[in-house]
Amino acid sequence: MRTPLISRMQPFGTTIFAEMSALAQRTGSINLGQGFPDTDGPREMLEAAKAAIDGGRNQYPPGPGVPELLQAVAAHQERFYGLTLDPSSQVLVTAGATEAIASVVLALCEPGDEVVTFEPYYDSYAATIALAGATRRTSVLRFPDFAVDEASLRAAFSSRTRLVLLNTPHNPTGKVFSRSELELVAELAREHDAWVVTDEVYEHLVFDGAEHVPMATLPGMFERTITISSAGKTFSATGWKVGWLSGPAEAVRAARTVKQFLTYVASGPFQPAVAVALGLGDDVYAGLRNSLQAKRDLLCSALAASGLEVSRPAGTYFVIADAAPLGAVDGLEFARRLPGLAGVVGVPVSVFHDDQEAARTLVRFAFCKRDDVLVEASRRLAAAGRQNPQPVQ
Repeated sequence: MRTPLISRMQPFGTTIFAEMSALAQRTGSINLGQGFPDTDGPREMLEAAKAAIDGGRNQYPPGPGVPELLQAVAAHQERFYGLTLDPSSQVLVTAGATEAIASVVLALCEPGDEVVTFEPYYDSYAATIALAGATRRTSVLRFPDFAVDEASLRAAFSSRTRLVLLNTPHNPTGKVFSRSELELVAELAREHDAWVVTDEVYEHLVFDGAEHVPMATLPGMFERTITISSAGKTFSATGWKVGWLSGPAEAVRAARTVKQFLTYVASGPFQPAVAVALGLGDDVYAGLRNSLQAKRDLLCSALAASGLEVSRPAGTYFVIADAAPLGAVDGLEFARRLPGLAGVVGVPVSVFHDDQEAARTLVRFAFCKRDDVLVEASRRLAAAGRQNPQPVQ
């Protein structure tokens, strides 16, 4: 009997996150592989969720999202970026950013269409493009600065380009795209009459004074940009799966047409709680950002002390390090051996690439953990570095 899985999804098996998390549990290692916090978000948000549950908001919410969250998203975009949205037609609540991405790609792409994205890319991008029957075209961001290669990016576009799938701040590299880099993407999107789908879930997690520039704020880009974000990363509530997308009414309507046949609706009592969180003061946003910046500094120092070459991220939860100075020639093999070397788990960056050689010895680590966890991970990494381990083949 033939395999039941359709051919275009056969390359997508068990995720690397499941493998490395199981490895961490089996070896008693500290899991810096998967990007979720181990602390809860703002107390006001948590209390609002409890109140919503106690208040009976436990049935299907409205398809587009509860009114207060639609309004809160619109207010957030106005407050931080000066973008004016109609909550009733230009905002859609989704089951996390992953569903938002899927809804848009499935709504806009058909077989034969091409999607331009940067690699390394978050793993759901490739799977979603495959689900749509579209073709992935990539431009590589290379360690250690992950700068945009203009020639490579231009070559990725063609007459079949339907959309650009952009992530800034960028997972897994921690890169925050500069305004000039975004202007290049915008220029090419206009030239090829392509949509830009911009995943901005780490929008508030930028460090050292870096500026997050939403694509929709660039001249002439609002009408061809669908912006995606979520509560999971900003408010440390990844399990709630509350995301949203915003943009021109026609694009939001197209995404809603698909979304209603994916989850239909989700996260009923959490939606009003996220509306509360979005309206919290600047001090809450700054507090989370400053806390994560300190965690980044702690882990970057530990990785460097262990002998790894580190690319210091300007945003997100993640730092990428090169294991080549320790003799590693394969990042996946190194990641599998790292628990034995240091009692710490990371994720090989090559799994986020089409061009495997571009990330052959790179490993991603998450720093969105409690300080005591990061201190212990740092101790273990430093001890492993002092031991000067033999080259890892």
